[in-house]
Amino acid sequence: MLLALHKPYAVLSQFTPESSGQRTLAECGLPGGVYPVGRLDADSEGLLLLTDEPGLNDRLLHPARGHWRRYWAQVEGEPAAPALRALAEGVAVQRRITLPARAWRIEPQPRVAPRDPPIRVRKAIPDAWIAIELREGRNRQVRRMTAAVGHPTLRLIRVRIGEFDLPDGLAVGTWRELSALERDAVFSSSSSS
Repeated sequence: MLLALHKPYAVLSQFTPESSGQRTLAECGLPGGVYPVGRLDADSEGLLLLTDEPGLNDRLLHPARGHWRRYWAQVEGEPAAPALRALAEGVAVQRRITLPARAWRIEPQPRVAPRDPPIRVRKAIPDAWIAIELREGRNRQVRRMTAAVGHPTLRLIRVRIGEFDLPDGLAVGTWRELSALERDAVFSSSSSS
């Protein structure tokens, strides 16, 4: 089985807490025997896939497969064309240049559920939403990339894996099983902006 979960903010992408008080996937009422395919940091939200099928992790996440993943990042400031171009061409993250990516401003801003707690708002500094598509997934990569171009990430939501979008109407903290057609979309490696 392959499940899509709308992972909430402040929830670890695992079932066992690393220390007391941490929220985990155990609170999402998932069926037994499933495990996450990849991960999202605790402070990231959005599409997380889970499966009980051995080998899906490698099939989906191995760098040679080149599956695109799309993120919406609410960033500090208003990124202009040079910053977006730098994100697309690759920036230094942990002393390595990121693979070519896709990056663009989202206008109008996306409609997303409020986050609890809300992001910090600073009256003197505007914010904007950008989309970033990656074929790699280093630790905190999107956050490090946006910081490298001068626009720290305030909120990060994964909205697509392959050609499969976070389902409309899938409330934060809820999940559902994917149909055969949706599974095919997950494993599609093309993506367009």
